[in-house]
Amino acid sequence: MKTNPISPTIPLDQDGIHHGFLRLPYSRDDSAWGSIMIPLTVIKNGDGPTALLTGANHGDEYEGPVALQELTVTLKPEDITGRVIIVPAFNYPAFRAGLRTSPIDKGNMNRSFPGRPDGTPTEKIADYFQRTLLPMADIAVDFHSGGKTLDFVPFAAAHILDDKTLEAACFAAMAAFNAPYSVQLLEIDNVGMYDTAVEDMGKVLVSTELGGGGSATAKSIAIAKKGLRNVLIHAGILNGKMQIDPTVRLDMPDGDCFVFAQEDGLHEPMVDLGETVSEGDIVARIWPVDRTGLAPTELRAKRSGILISRHFPGMIKAGDSTAVVGAIVDEVP
Repeated sequence: MKTNPISPTIPLDQDGIHHGFLRLPYSRDDSAWGSIMIPLTVIKNGDGPTALLTGANHGDEYEGPVALQELTVTLKPEDITGRVIIVPAFNYPAFRAGLRTSPIDKGNMNRSFPGRPDGTPTEKIADYFQRTLLPMADIAVDFHSGGKTLDFVPFAAAHILDDKTLEAACFAAMAAFNAPYSVQLLEIDNVGMYDTAVEDMGKVLVSTELGGGGSATAKSIAIAKKGLRNVLIHAGILNGKMQIDPTVRLDMPDGDCFVFAQEDGLHEPMVDLGETVSEGDIVARIWPVDRTGLAPTELRAKRSGILISRHFPGMIKAGDSTAVVGAIVDEVP
């Protein structure tokens, strides 16, 4: 097995708080012996569980990076038992460019696992997580939102898994995160996902979708901060009491939750996020952009529930996700 060139500039297994980088050598036109320096904080206090916390898996999603940056300056070793590994910007090149994927190699971090130690920069980062960081972890939190092209109701998510014991542990961690919505979902395209890598190792995973539009709000960041604290308490790492508020449990059991555009055009949302829809309701219309006098194409929900995601930009392309409907399971007070 080839050796990954990434090396941490700080210890990963010593008590105390350490701030540094994951250094990835990267020779390029403007720096022949250059490196990609991925910010990293490790906080450890004695023996206990390890949490691996990541943001900016996609570089245009910001709730995670903000919440995790704050954690690096507020969390103290004496507050915890165990270890917290914090990587606020997982796909650091994408994050610095404000893009979903890396500007260096167009790598989508969430489709690059298990990675390669001798691959592209994105594949090398994925391989380092796969073979070095993930084996250390007991629980992982990976923050997502809709980026520039989608918007979501704020939810925490856990996957429907074949391993029902692991599934139950992930659902419990999702409930502990306690976002306004909690979504159990069957992933329709899990090949190469970080989520899949975590779950295949038998680790507990909580993911999120906390908003979108290529920005963040005070509300969505507050949800991220509270959820992060709750999960660390739930995992037995952080001292304290969880803050639990009402959440709506939703199910995404199959591909009928998704509505996709089949043509380019001007996107008209017909339902706002969080609103109830019935099977057959019009959730969006697509207007032609090159002529007047033509009726729009109507896109209809394939199941009843609430609208949990919508296309964000005003223009849409064939194949884009237009809307996602989640089936209501119940409301947990």
